[in-house]
Amino acid sequence: MSNPLNVYKGPDSVRSYFHPESSPPLPLVEIPDRLNPYRGDGVRIYAKMMSMHPANNVKSMPALNLLENGVEKGKTKTVIEYSSGSTVISMSLIARVFYNLADVRAYLSNKTSPAKLRMMQFFGLDITLFGGPSQPEPHDERGGIRAAEREAMEDDSKINPNQYNNDDNWKSHIRWTGPQILRQLPEINVLCAGMGTSGTMTGLGTYFKKAKPTVFRVGVCTAPGDRVPGPRSHALLAPVQFPWKSSVDHLEEVGSHDSFALSLSLCREGLVCGPSSGFNLKGLYKFIARRKADGSLAELAGENGEVHCVFLSCDLPYQYMSEYFERLGAEYFPMIQNEHLAKVDIYRYDDEWEKEPAAALDLFFTQDDILADALFPVTSKVKPQPQTSIIDFRQPLDFHDFHLPGSVNVPFVHEDTPSPFSEPRVLESLWERLEETFKAPSTELRELFQGRRILLLCYDGDSARVATSVLRAKGHEAHSIKGGFRALRKLRGRADGEFYAKDKPSAEPEPIAARLPGLSPVAAQVV
Repeated sequence: MSNPLNVYKGPDSVRSYFHPESSPPLPLVEIPDRLNPYRGDGVRIYAKMMSMHPANNVKSMPALNLLENGVEKGKTKTVIEYSSGSTVISMSLIARVFYNLADVRAYLSNKTSPAKLRMMQFFGLDITLFGGPSQPEPHDERGGIRAAEREAMEDDSKINPNQYNNDDNWKSHIRWTGPQILRQLPEINVLCAGMGTSGTMTGLGTYFKKAKPTVFRVGVCTAPGDRVPGPRSHALLAPVQFPWKSSVDHLEEVGSHDSFALSLSLCREGLVCGPSSGFNLKGLYKFIARRKADGSLAELAGENGEVHCVFLSCDLPYQYMSEYFERLGAEYFPMIQNEHLAKVDIYRYDDEWEKEPAAALDLFFTQDDILADALFPVTSKVKPQPQTSIIDFRQPLDFHDFHLPGSVNVPFVHEDTPSPFSEPRVLESLWERLEETFKAPSTELRELFQGRRILLLCYDGDSARVATSVLRAKGHEAHSIKGGFRALRKLRGRADGEFYAKDKPSAEPEPIAARLPGLSPVAAQVV
């Protein structure tokens, strides 16, 4: 095994990381018995994890081989390829890593999913969309495949590797993938791969025909009228020039629902893969079922009586997330609890915006004369800092009973209103009311908000915390008090409890700062 520790160093580290000859072989993993309905028949099934290549897809090998034999150093400036995703993404990475080429252009169908388009943009590809069939014939003059060829022919600094007609595509699997599989599983009896450009199956089938002729080669096509990302229908293989017909012993057809469903099952069992991997495995299942039904399954077995089968796991599922849900339906996925919250409470929170009671009072209030607190504690006055608004969300009776100096009552919640963070429906209702109120505030509220620091209060602090998030999202400098008026009431009770000490002979109060150690004079005076 080359580089058994899987470590890459030095100026060529990333090149070595990408090259199959300087890294361990890609994993070959037997699927769990619960995913193998034929384990009791002596069938063992292995996934060749082509998605574990650094570029995360089966087209990495062809892309490397195509560029290795196509790029002319010092001359080639641009790579152009018609590709639905995996091939050209691999080319963009390999072109940069091996040849320092950043200009890689993707020609592709206008029916490509937005997720795939975003992924191509993510990897820096220059994208040109074409109308017509999503899988055009290689020689159709109206399609993007021929357009890529023509552009490259007009400029010597541009190349079009052309995965559809270039034998370096399928020969990459003779060079790397086939030998890896045979080294990893010398007892292999059946090989199964999908038919897109047919390069994978052509290369593997050609390799095993010579290296181990007893291996039965199964190709998988898309069911007529259906679509799975990557593979083609049997009819669309007709114009493909690769010698795929001599590279397969049998063809199966598989639909999209089975492909996505089986891919989902593989992912949930730890073999993370895309729909074309489920497509290949379903094709293998159908082939095994066919042989079992006609009594010929045992003919495929090796010396130990078992049938060792390999299918290719081609790519990852993430770019196809929306298609999984569209094709499989809700019954395949767990429900989201409190899903209604996904549309509300959408703004950020910050712990810095939620202040401890004493800190909030110091931040938002001032005292006319701090020295007066020590001398004349009863007559000392506090008031909000300049350009400050104090907004109290409690009900009017509670506000009248006890409120902070200079605050304004804007009733929004009741004392028995549950915390919005414990009752999702309360959060939904509260946030919608806050959003509606603050989106188009009244004249009075606008005056309270405009150019001012805002302190928000409620009974327990939680509703005010939500309101702070909403106001901050609209550009206002808002804060709330952690614990709300219940926390302030504790401070007030502490003040009242210590105002007259039982063992004091006189009712003359001490200065507030002395009575409430740990609180600033301003905070003490407020409560």
